[in-house]
Amino acid sequence: MMRGRFISLEGLDGAGKSTHLAFIEGRLRGRGVDLLTTREPGGTPLGEALRGLLLSRGMVADTELLLMYAARVEHVQSVIEPALAAGRWVLSDRFHDASYAYQCGGRGITRARLAALEEWALQGFAPDLTLLLDVPAELAAERRAQARAADRFEAEDLEFFRRVRDAYLERAGLNPQRIRVIDATRAPAEIQTDVARLLDSL
Repeated sequence: MMRGRFISLEGLDGAGKSTHLAFIEGRLRGRGVDLLTTREPGGTPLGEALRGLLLSRGMVADTELLLMYAARVEHVQSVIEPALAAGRWVLSDRFHDASYAYQCGGRGITRARLAALEEWALQGFAPDLTLLLDVPAELAAERRAQARAADRFEAEDLEFFRRVRDAYLERAGLNPQRIRVIDATRAPAEIQTDVARLLDSL
């Protein structure tokens, strides 16, 4: 059986991930792809419980990172890897690049410490394609303010999100074949044209 493909969607809170996640789902299912859609943190009963803590409870940066990876290991071993092995495709709203952006860029954890944890936990496992919806932190903040009540991450200040964006772009620069940066300041139809082209190349 042919192994499935793993796609992750990344970006600042307010970049439009929810809108474009639905488009990606429709595009792939329209091609007849057997698709599993999931999210991080979350994706398993344990992961969803940890998500509740991560989005609502204050904690130090190291605890935050370790909880993210506890949820991620459970997610990969219990959900993502079995689905891929069975030939299904997996689409995840965030994956390990989010930790590079939020915990390293936002919180200031060193890249070396994250790299050691990432290697131990994932052993080289990564998405086949990552779509990074890129918007300036200021625009993302405007969109968040119009959308919903803020969770613990969304309530961070503008400088935090500037650091997160910079880290996302740094990560993309280090992984240009996997991470494709998409200008998400444009109209949804323009963004989806780019997304469709990248999906169709898989």
